[in-house]
Amino acid sequence: MISAFSYLWKGFQLLTLPALRPFILIPLLINLILYSAALVLGFLYLNHWVAQIIPQWLQWLTWLIYPLFFISFCAVGFFTFSLLANLIAAPFYAKLAAKTLTVIGAPIVETVEPSAKQVWYAELKRLRYSVTHTLPLLILFIIPVVNLVAPLLWLGFSAWCVALEYFGYPQENRGVLFPEQQADLKTMKLSALSFGGLVTIGQTLPVINIVIAPVAVIAATLHIHARTTQN
Repeated sequence: MISAFSYLWKGFQLLTLPALRPFILIPLLINLILYSAALVLGFLYLNHWVAQIIPQWLQWLTWLIYPLFFISFCAVGFFTFSLLANLIAAPFYAKLAAKTLTVIGAPIVETVEPSAKQVWYAELKRLRYSVTHTLPLLILFIIPVVNLVAPLLWLGFSAWCVALEYFGYPQENRGVLFPEQQADLKTMKLSALSFGGLVTIGQTLPVINIVIAPVAVIAATLHIHARTTQN
């Protein structure tokens, strides 16, 4: 946990470097547009729903409904809009991972930089992995007794998928494909889950959820670089 927090803190510190800025601004703009659009549309829908469903004599409850909506949106928004934002911004994150190594003065490794098509293909493979494993987990929520531990399993799997997502970009730049990425993360499972858990929390926090994706890419790149140099 301490190691994961340390790398993420370094990611925040490097976020403002001019050399990384071109690879950060567009993903940030994508995140800002998607979250803003979702929030505005959600409030418009909520206004319509409140007007249609809540009777006049219960209108005083609206002071509670709107904060609950905002909290719910922040808590579950990353499951939908973060996935979409990452899919669109994936090529920029791959370049951000590569540029991060240059900024920290890492030795240049002779690898073929993946094309945008290859990056999107890898992103779709990660998305398919997440979806196919999410469905069985959802079933656990309706099974008596088992549903008591289902939330913990869900949180653990979410952290694992987030780790796969952000560790994937620096790994692909090194020519490591998705099956090998999974095998590699399993050798550092506790560290990966801690990293994914912290990023997941960041994705649910207002403002931080706008910048957490590029921060996570930088942090994952630093983590992978430190691990490979130690070996």
